Amino acid sequence: MDVKQSSNLDLATVAKLIGEPSRGEMLNALFYVDALPASELARRANITPQTASSHLNKLCEKGLIKVEKHGRHRYYSLANADVAHLLETLLAITMPCQLEAGEELEPIRYARTCYDHVAGRLGVALADALQEKKWIMAEDKDFVVTTKGEKALTDFGVPIEALRKKRRKFARQCLDWTERRYHISGSLGSGLTEQLFERKWIFKPKDSRVVHISNEGIKGFNDVFGVKL
Repeated sequence: MDVKQSSNLDLATVAKLIGEPSRGEMLNALFYVDALPASELARRANITPQTASSHLNKLCEKGLIKVEKHGRHRYYSLANADVAHLLETLLAITMPCQLEAGEELEPIRYARTCYDHVAGRLGVALADALQEKKWIMAEDKDFVVTTKGEKALTDFGVPIEALRKKRRKFARQCLDWTERRYHISGSLGSGLTEQLFERKWIFKPKDSRVVHISNEGIKGFNDVFGVKL
């Protein structure tokens, strides 16, 4: 299911799909973890496997999630970046009061992936740093890469020209649900995050969105971007 298919959903249909508590719980689980089997999603939603299967089929049919087979197992994940952006926006509206609740949210708040780009305090700090360096500028709901930024990011290993040609937003301002400010999403956010993983500045456990920063990353973020961690 591609972005175009899922974006054809009308608002009322999306609200109905997400508003059902069990489906909402399963989508919420997939927002935090890259891929989960139906049995785990059923457990998290506190429903029977049969009921979970029905809900998952409906979410797949409407393009909000996708399923991949690995041997005898089927793993579900969010369909695309647009769905992740939708959930991030909803969380920004509904979750602020829970952020003071305790330490369990601290790792996800500090650094995480939002679908395929870095978010949390790290993501917001990175977006701020690129603006301070005049590598990007905020414009309406997007970021614009400056001439200076295009050269600097290309030298860093981010393939700007190739990213512009992808069939998705190039550089979107994504409202961070924990920080209530913007991080970089779209193909630019994805390409930059991929480079951070390749350089081993950041890493994450399997099947988790929590991001950890290596010692090389702490130094690199400071030296290249002026982000002190």
